Amino acid sequence: MTYLNTTKLSIFAGSLVLMLLPSQAAAQSMSPMRAKVDSFTDSFAVRVYPANPYKHRIRIEVKVYDQDFRPIRARVTPAQFTLGARFARPVTVVVPFEGQQNRKVRICTEAIPFPGQSTKIKAQICGKFLGQRLQ
Repeated sequence: MTYLNTTKLSIFAGSLVLMLLPSQAAAQSMSPMRAKVDSFTDSFAVRVYPANPYKHRIRIEVKVYDQDFRPIRARVTPAQFTLGARFARPVTVVVPFEGQQNRKVRICTEAIPFPGQSTKIKAQICGKFLGQRLQ
């Protein structure tokens, strides 16, 4: 094989690899992913923005867990909804301190497959939030 043929083959192979790579990685997202909230009341509120980067709508459920991923009682508005393609919306989460001075929670956005879809994958992304009760 000549040097010119080897060079052409290398360029072709490199181009083929680049064409086969995904052009854009899309992943479900939520912002902010972490925050510290000070409150004078018995609870603290966080506003998160789940986002859908896909070209199709998805069903979303927002859940709240303690720092060890055990479900906790919190008020989520709205807790479940359909999110349009390339769209984000605000969700308000109110977490009670339950007698604690500080409360670490994880707020998670979960994509729920629509009934009848071939995929049964439940994607989840979580952020860490710290609530501090001020005196």
